[in-house]
Amino acid sequence: MSDPFHQRPTRIDVDLDAFAHNHAAIRARVGVPVMGIVKANGYGHGLVPMAGALERQGVEQIGVAFVEEGIALRNAGIRTPILVLGGIFGPQVAQYLDHDLEITVSSLDKLRQVEVAAEARGQRAVVHLKIDTGMERIGVHSYSSAAFIEAAAASRWCEIKGVYSHLACADDPTSPMTHLQLECFLEACAHFERIGAPMPIRHLANSGGVLHFPETWLDMVRPGIILYGVLPDPASLGTIDLRPVMSLTSQVVYFKVIPEGATVSYGATWRSERQTRIVTVPIGYGDGWPRALSSTGEVLIRGRRYPVVGRVCMDQFMVDIGTDSAWNEDEVVLIGRQGGEAISAEEVAARIGTIPYELLVGLNERIPRHYQGKIGLHAAII
Repeated sequence: MSDPFHQRPTRIDVDLDAFAHNHAAIRARVGVPVMGIVKANGYGHGLVPMAGALERQGVEQIGVAFVEEGIALRNAGIRTPILVLGGIFGPQVAQYLDHDLEITVSSLDKLRQVEVAAEARGQRAVVHLKIDTGMERIGVHSYSSAAFIEAAAASRWCEIKGVYSHLACADDPTSPMTHLQLECFLEACAHFERIGAPMPIRHLANSGGVLHFPETWLDMVRPGIILYGVLPDPASLGTIDLRPVMSLTSQVVYFKVIPEGATVSYGATWRSERQTRIVTVPIGYGDGWPRALSSTGEVLIRGRRYPVVGRVCMDQFMVDIGTDSAWNEDEVVLIGRQGGEAISAEEVAARIGTIPYELLVGLNERIPRHYQGKIGLHAAII
């Protein structure tokens, strides 16, 4: 018997072939190994399916934010090396070792915590040292990193696989900060040579770095949102041929004619200026579709754009189609293409003054995801 959840008219379609295309295009541009980032449920596309797609394409490394994400991938059978990018919590260190996860070590204190856990198990930990070059999030400041690097290099229980930092402004190709961060990072890394220690894999470039700053590519790059065919910022340049991986669609579930002066949705914030036709779409902020799109968003129906009117509800919103026609079960495109029109994640995010990252990762598990493509998951549903 089919699962009624997966019969829901609202759905996310994930194009694994587009994902493979983007991965290949990034590799062709940078010419160095890739760490594919799948944190936050694969940027809303699905943690396990996107990691599996990367593994089938031969990605060298996978990046996640939390140890729980890494464990979920190991439990799903992913064998590719996985780096947990977030700061570690001492009691969790044993879980990294138990699941063969690579650890971000961001201070001398964290280094000691990892050493204690590794020695207790008689098992060397694979670590990446985090250097702070201006983000002020986690990591040892580049200008005071010498002692940190020396202690890590001398550790009996830690194998230093990588050293990295994070770019704060690489989404903007005109920002001078990226060059300053690169300079600070390279100076910190030079200490490995000064003490005669092997140079670990240096990785610095995020999506913005991949797009705009070839000098940051170094030994490995860490693309995130561009893997999914989305530019990170309005200032970003389309230097790579990217294809959108996600489309978000629903269907018309109700049609009515309302008179001039009628109000729509909570708070009566929108009032019709004429007799018009209103259709209802079964998706709302309970699914992660932003309430900020109230009387601001647009959708595609029968290849034409129509405005969202009234407040977006938890489970539904309404659309004004004027004097046009629509039928129950007509497709409604929120993100994607229909006929000659398209609505991108970047456009939707810009309408509400946010970034596409927040929009995509906010789409929650109440929306079923359908996967199609030639790289392994044919018409799968999760």
